[in-house]
Amino acid sequence: MYKIGTRGSLLAVTQCTLVKNQLEALSGEKFELHLIKTQGDQITDKPLWQLEGKDFFTKELDEALLNGTVDMVVHSYKDLGSERPEGISLATITERRYAHDVLLVPKANVEKLKHWSGDFIVGTSSPRRIVNLTRDLPAFLPHSPKIKCETLRGNINTRIQKLRDGKYHAITLALAGIDRLAQMDSSRAELEKLLEGLTFAILPLSVFPTAAAQGALAIEMRSDRTDGGKLEGILKKLHHAPTAEEVGRERIAFKSYGGGCHLAVGIHVRAIESDFLHFHRGETDGRDIRVKQREGASAPAQKPSKVFLGQGDAVGTLSDTLYVKKSSGAAAPVSGKHVFVTTSHVLPSLKPGAQTLWAAGPETRKKMVAQGLWVHGGADSLGHEELLKLAQSKALQLMMGAGEWLVLSHDKATSPVGPVFAGYSTAMTKPTPAQHAELAGITHAWWSSFPQFEAYVQAVPELASAQHYCGLGKTWKAFREHSLSVIALTDQNEFLKLMGLK
Repeated sequence: MYKIGTRGSLLAVTQCTLVKNQLEALSGEKFELHLIKTQGDQITDKPLWQLEGKDFFTKELDEALLNGTVDMVVHSYKDLGSERPEGISLATITERRYAHDVLLVPKANVEKLKHWSGDFIVGTSSPRRIVNLTRDLPAFLPHSPKIKCETLRGNINTRIQKLRDGKYHAITLALAGIDRLAQMDSSRAELEKLLEGLTFAILPLSVFPTAAAQGALAIEMRSDRTDGGKLEGILKKLHHAPTAEEVGRERIAFKSYGGGCHLAVGIHVRAIESDFLHFHRGETDGRDIRVKQREGASAPAQKPSKVFLGQGDAVGTLSDTLYVKKSSGAAAPVSGKHVFVTTSHVLPSLKPGAQTLWAAGPETRKKMVAQGLWVHGGADSLGHEELLKLAQSKALQLMMGAGEWLVLSHDKATSPVGPVFAGYSTAMTKPTPAQHAELAGITHAWWSSFPQFEAYVQAVPELASAQHYCGLGKTWKAFREHSLSVIALTDQNEFLKLMGLK
């Protein structure tokens, strides 16, 4: 029988029980929970960054592990400091499904936003959430209310109840936490009652990166165990290498900014193929931190002579004027459906009645919000599969309810999310001789879609020899499926920076 040390909150007990069940199924051994109270659980009237000391959620657990009261401890990895006590070793980092923050809001408050006056009070005690929510959340809420953050501490169920009691207009939580509560019958029943009458907005990680290692669990044990590595071998069965790579980079970045619970910088790293995306955002030492880049992305060896930008325009680039997009003018059958809006070009087809609304990327989402729409989440410019992962969240399913998916896109599109409604069509205009000559000289090109790339190359074959760039979603996937060389970046702003144009 192995003893697992855990805090006594509903979330801590639930996530430790999930780990316990997995370990028993994998090993055939028996595990039991041993509840331990920590200082952080007992002091709930002040933000942690206002308290003296450190390791508020781990000190008592460390002591229990070192004195042999328990055999292992399961932590929310974000609670672990960068320096751990001698004699304790990290055995396993579990798979992280969701790193996102989620905004929970009473549905009644959403309906009132069009007539909102005064501050919109969001409950949180995290310095990085305070900075980023105050600065950037208005652009992701209909009618852009002024955000004011007020202290919110306590367990997840306590925090949601405070929202229900009207002490805040909204609160921000880690999606991973409420998703784990939704995975077990006992905690799910309580969560379902708490979420009744609430709606949500998943905050895009590229704009609202979270605490380093948020969403991952770390399992620790004593480093001097004398069982011949038996327990360590069992725990390694839960280790998830891609998550370990991500959170390892997050914790290194966290430390580079100074670390500590007072740090007002959110950090998220995402593994993509063999590379990693970095999103850092916040403030520290008077510096405005805004990092959004693919690890290892570098500027061309030679300065580009001519640059093509497939969406929008920028000084020093040739913009897309030939690939014409025409609205279908028809209303999409969105009533009662979960609707995925892939581009702002389909917005004329989007009418009221959708059960939930989702956007392909932050810029499309902002345009939807500017029309007074409540957007529940999105793919954060990472492709349709990213949305499918979010749709699998047990907690979100509780709030979303049943319903079919509908994708609003162009007339040539397909999607793994669901059926596609063509909100617009595309057609290529034949370039004039002067346009052809100019396009033939392009050395570096950013494409907003693969059909756009195909249309241009068919019209101007010389373009095929350019260095091609695109985002990390469906366009990138299409390039790879056709075995074509392309460099994928976080967005076209990163492209412009690499080109020396921003």
